[in-house]
Amino acid sequence: MTGRAGSDPYQHGRSHDEPGRACPVLVATGDPSLAERLERLASASGVRLRVQGGLAQIPRSAPLVLIGADLAAGEVGEPAPPEVLPWRPGVLVVAAEPVGEQVWRLAMRYRAETVAVLPEAEPWLVGRLIEAAEPAAEAPVIGVVGGRGGAGASVLAAALALTAAATGPRPLLIDADPLGGGLDVMLGAEAEPGLRWPGLSSARGRLQPELLRSELVRVDGVDLLSWDGGDLPDVPAEAMAAVLSGAVRCADLVVVDLPRHLGEAATVAAAACRWVLVVVPAEVRATAAARRVVRALEPHVSDLRVVVRGPAPTGVPAEYVAETLELPLAGELRAEPGLAAALDRGEPPGLRSRGPLVRLSRRLLADLGPPVAPASRALAAGPALADIEPGTTRTEGTPGTRSPARHRAGRGAGGAA
Repeated sequence: MTGRAGSDPYQHGRSHDEPGRACPVLVATGDPSLAERLERLASASGVRLRVQGGLAQIPRSAPLVLIGADLAAGEVGEPAPPEVLPWRPGVLVVAAEPVGEQVWRLAMRYRAETVAVLPEAEPWLVGRLIEAAEPAAEAPVIGVVGGRGGAGASVLAAALALTAAATGPRPLLIDADPLGGGLDVMLGAEAEPGLRWPGLSSARGRLQPELLRSELVRVDGVDLLSWDGGDLPDVPAEAMAAVLSGAVRCADLVVVDLPRHLGEAATVAAAACRWVLVVVPAEVRATAAARRVVRALEPHVSDLRVVVRGPAPTGVPAEYVAETLELPLAGELRAEPGLAAALDRGEPPGLRSRGPLVRLSRRLLADLGPPVAPASRALAAGPALADIEPGTTRTEGTPGTRSPARHRAGRGAGGAA
């Protein structure tokens, strides 16, 4: 592909805008090789680009604007006056080689968020492209954790997901407890094909929602991410953040079965939750054990509630458990005859529409309210990378990027740019 600056060859044939469709990501560059490189990244991300040779006539509706570093060197003429592109979020300068002072001046003039140098910053840039293309509201994330071992948290988590699936929303159920019995076993899906944690342990940043939507195990209307029967994989916090970033974009509801002991990955999962339900049997010792679990969760979760599971062998009321834990009482889960035997037979919980478990699940889903951008803290925990290739590495910050503000601060302090 060839073309010279004055002819603006990139304004033709690169985008097919249709009435009613959102404006695509805009690329302003006169460098054919950079334009092709960005188009390949966009194509792999399922994102539409519109490439133009300069900075004039940039639509305010563009979700993301990528300015080629070549515009700083004058190959396409002088950049447009600043009033053409008033400051707004989503302006990036992209370079295909290490940048010099001219590029930094361009970034500062247009108040760009960062300068992304390819190929190092390509995974991060793919994440930004995906985010720009899918700005839809994120699904709510509900966490469920046991106040002690055997409290029934996994059963409630599975029942919430199954109940949601039966009433319309598409739920995604995440097994974040590597030492649990396995939600795939509980749902009778241990032999079903699909992506599991070992295949995602190298994930970083923002996963493409389509990956989770198409590759996870699906059972009874629930998308499921669980473990397999092999050795436990090392799931880093970055992998958990990456999975959650895709989950909130591909599902209507995300339910996470949390472990009682928070490692780094579980802490990220807990911080992603808008609500966490602590399941506590109506027993004095179980309440004492749950107090430790609650104290560990409090720094990471803004809304903790307790579900008390009966029967109470010594008459401990649900209100006593809630008051002792200083948590609001979300509900009481009464005994369901035959539930344990049904689980042993491989029957998923939550399929008996008139049982106490389903009735409680319906009420909890109704009480928890509409989606409220729940995963912002989890997404902030990882860098904006979007690859899941084994061996991916990251440094503090985002590889290949640096903000113009940091560049200016370094020069002001006498540091090297």
